[in-house]
Amino acid sequence: MRLPNPQRTALAAALLAALSACKDETGDKAEAPPIRPVLYTVAKSVDTVRFGPFAGTVEPRYQSQLGFQIGGRVVARDVTVGDLVKRGQRLAALDPIVPRYALTRAEADVSDARAQTENAVATEARTRRLMEGGNVTQAQLDAAVANRDTAQARLAQAQASLKKARDQIGYTELKADFDGVVTERRAEVGQDLSAGQTVVTVARPEVREAVVDIPEELVGAMPKDGRFTVALQSAPDVTAIGTVREVAPFADASTRTRRIRMALQDPPTAFRLGTTITVVLTRPVEPRIYLPATALLSEAGKDSVWVVDGDGAHVTRRAVTVAERKAERVALKAGLNPGERVVVAGAHSLSEGQTVRLSDEAL
Repeated sequence: MRLPNPQRTALAAALLAALSACKDETGDKAEAPPIRPVLYTVAKSVDTVRFGPFAGTVEPRYQSQLGFQIGGRVVARDVTVGDLVKRGQRLAALDPIVPRYALTRAEADVSDARAQTENAVATEARTRRLMEGGNVTQAQLDAAVANRDTAQARLAQAQASLKKARDQIGYTELKADFDGVVTERRAEVGQDLSAGQTVVTVARPEVREAVVDIPEELVGAMPKDGRFTVALQSAPDVTAIGTVREVAPFADASTRTRRIRMALQDPPTAFRLGTTITVVLTRPVEPRIYLPATALLSEAGKDSVWVVDGDGAHVTRRAVTVAERKAERVALKAGLNPGERVVVAGAHSLSEGQTVRLSDEAL
């Protein structure tokens, strides 16, 4: 049935209004931001900084590498690693045959030089008496005096060689210069050694220190005046206080670590030489909240993070104050409270008040 014009006009207007309402509703749904899944972490306040732990050993501050002053063949080695030695105690010995031959030759040279000297002195005395009687010339007297001086010089040289030969007989025995403990041996009986080659290493156990190797990139952050806690790995309850005494000027070429030597304050007797230890430093700092670097938004010189609302469904942007920045994490000193949930992944794709879906567990 054909409708009159007024009715057709009213029906068309109603249809247009309905279509417009549907289009507006569809547009609103398209403009609503999607629900984004996010990773989050719970903010925790930290009021201490931990430097370490690093593994190391207990070593002596003073130790000497001992060797013979002359070369020769080892005929005795009286100590081994771990032995306690006293000052003057024999540690090893060389074959004394060759030095004895040298001593015999030196004694013969002294006897010969002494005889030559006595003869030259007597000749000079006779020539001087003949000179007084006018029986010899001045040149002959001068020659006699020169021969006497030469003979006396040769005697002094021979006596010095004899003293050296006698000393070398004593050098065939290696003795400890101080009370200590043997920490290393490098020679065995029958081995031929050169002068100065190390035979044993003797350490003074009364002054011990902790020695650790620290990565080169961490040395700059290490407090030089810190009081480190040094604990035995075999008995963590046994501890001592260590302070930095020496930092190696160069890093090891293979490990890229630098050796740190720490003085120990009244270490327990359990801190024996060679014992494995753990070194750590804990010191109080201004309370901070540490977050992964991915949680921080930096725009126009201002820093902020996304904080999840209490209902766990929406996020709010929060301005924060950064105390420390590193490649993997940042430290915040203001703007967050302990216990708040902070988005740590996808922060650049969120908007204010956006609906989110949290991961099952916090990072």
